[in-house]
Amino acid sequence: MARYTGPVCRLCRRESASGAKPGEKVKLFLKGERCLSKKCAVERRTAAPGQKAATKTRPKTSEFGRQLREKQKMRRIYGVVERQFENYFRKASARKGQTGTALLALLEMRLDNVIYRLNLATSRAQARQLVRHRHFLLNGRRVNVPSLQVRPGDTLQVVPRSASTTLFASLFDYAKGRRVPGWLDYDEQTHTAKVVQVPTRADIDTNVDEQLIVEYYSR
Repeated sequence: MARYTGPVCRLCRRESASGAKPGEKVKLFLKGERCLSKKCAVERRTAAPGQKAATKTRPKTSEFGRQLREKQKMRRIYGVVERQFENYFRKASARKGQTGTALLALLEMRLDNVIYRLNLATSRAQARQLVRHRHFLLNGRRVNVPSLQVRPGDTLQVVPRSASTTLFASLFDYAKGRRVPGWLDYDEQTHTAKVVQVPTRADIDTNVDEQLIVEYYSR
């Protein structure tokens, strides 16, 4: 399945150029700490990719255009391709309750996102790479599938041999003092985590309007 491998800062600039308000800076946090620094491309260049400078007037966006941009934004935040995203939406539609909230919960409970939420990776892209390299145990077994869905009661642990490396020493320092969502429980001493419950909308701080995405697929 093809995955975007180009410069990810272009994706943030695209969303900022088409934000809900003129001058609004939309960051997808695809590069971790860099997105919070002055090196962030959104801070340095306000124009959309392919433009030399940002225009003062923005063409009026249609309702379909708003829905499409919101869908693209969520897909890029979680790092999934179009077919995966459509599959997640179908699963969310089959669940009871609000489809948009169910869609967000499915994406949040991907293994790579859980590792990112535990601050054991500075970005979701790094979390995917760490999973691919088999640095984590899920319920005592090594896993290498970033899209794997975790469930309430599942336990996650850094492989002991990996925990002693320089890479994870820096990641453990990065995680110290950072907030972990209430639907996850993390022990800094043993570097183990537990999925407490399925996240609610209040637990998810992703800046998206999921209702626009539901409307997009309901056309």
